[in-house]
Amino acid sequence: MPARENASQINRSQLIDRITTKQKHLSPRDVDEAVKLVFDHIAEGLAQNDRVELRGFGSFSLRERQPRMACNPRTGDHVMLGTRHVPHFKPGKSLRERLRDLFQ
Repeated sequence: MPARENASQINRSQLIDRITTKQKHLSPRDVDEAVKLVFDHIAEGLAQNDRVELRGFGSFSLRERQPRMACNPRTGDHVMLGTRHVPHFKPGKSLRERLRDLFQ
């Protein structure tokens, strides 16, 4: 899926700044700790092969990629890649609707 022309990115520190700006009673240190905890719990759940669901936002799960033949771009040699597990995100209904309304 191609990126939008004027798409901007937000990194972790910008997310913390935005939350701190909107929630003036929270310190940046508290917001940083909360964001870290949320990300850590999502990663921990995925590491245990659990599905992590955030109602209204979406769910994270692992998908299995089958073994395949790949090409090393430096040498051109063919290499066999084994089975891998990769994170997968499925947006929730309210997030899908919000985005649909935003881009129509």
